[in-house]
Order: sequence, then C-alpha cells, then structure tokens
Amino acid sequence: MTIKFIITGGTIDDLEYEFEKDAPQKHKSLVPDLLRQSKITLKYSIDELLQKDSRHINDEDRELVYQKCLECSEDKIVITHGTMTMPATAKYLGQKNIPKTIVLLGAMIPANKENSDALFNIGAALSAVQLLPHGVYITMNGKIFLWNNVKKNLNKGIFETDK
Repeated sequence: MTIKFIITGGTIDDLEYEFEKDAPQKHKSLVPDLLRQSKITLKYSIDELLQKDSRHINDEDRELVYQKCLECSEDKIVITHGTMTMPATAKYLGQKNIPKTIVLLGAMIPANKENSDALFNIGAALSAVQLLPHGVYITMNGKIFLWNNVKKNLNKGIFETDK
C-alpha cells in the first residue's frame, strides 16, 4: 500500500498572503521534510500540485485536485490544504463520490513555527486514511469530520461539526 500526498499550500506550508499578486513564485513545501522528520515507515509518494493560500483556492483549483485524485493509482490520499477553505474543497470532492479514501488536513500554525500543530495533524491524517472506508474526510484538532458535516469556527480557531 502506498499513500499519495497531494500538497496544495496553506498555513501548514507557511503560505499566507492577502492578494494573489503577493503570492511567492517559487515556494517549496515543508511537508516532505515533515514526513522525513516523522520517520514515517509507510510507503508514500508526493505531488506538489499547488502552493496557494487557501483563501485563493477556487473551483478551478479544486477540479485540479479532483483530477489528481482520479488519475493516481493509490486509493488512499492525504491532501494538505489551507484551513480557510478546506471544508469547501472537502465538499467539492465529497460530492464526486470518488471510490477512494481521501483525508484533508492543514495547520493553524505553520509547520516551521514554534508550537505548530502540523506534525500532529499529519499523523492523525495518516492513521485516518488507513482505517476509514472510502469517502472524504477532514482531520483537525484531534477529530475526524465527514466532508458534509464540518466547518471552521473562526472565533474559536477550531474545526467542528456543521450540524
């Protein structure tokens, strides 16, 4: 079994900018180093698809993620994503009924900053993607959410059920 990592940017990769014109042009993901640091013994492969602040991820980008999920041979996929629009991407993918297990995660504090939740969230996502049935999920704050029942609570800075 090989797990596919699809990287899209976001806070986990220390990508935050207000205007798209301010986006870094050659940003390198922090996720490969996090996986090495975590001493992951599972087989995995990485596709750096996007490097965007998730406030700027749109349906065109979501379609790219969807196509990448379809075309990869792996049926267990972990997607790193910015937290602001992660529920929208999960919903977009969830409505497609992809016959794979897909887990999205991000971080509230960038991976290269003190007290980051990035390593914990990657570990949770790796465990979840191995155990959950086909479907789309978000794992954040030590919880697993279904794609159609999750929201980011901006006041509390956590993810919670939507219903």
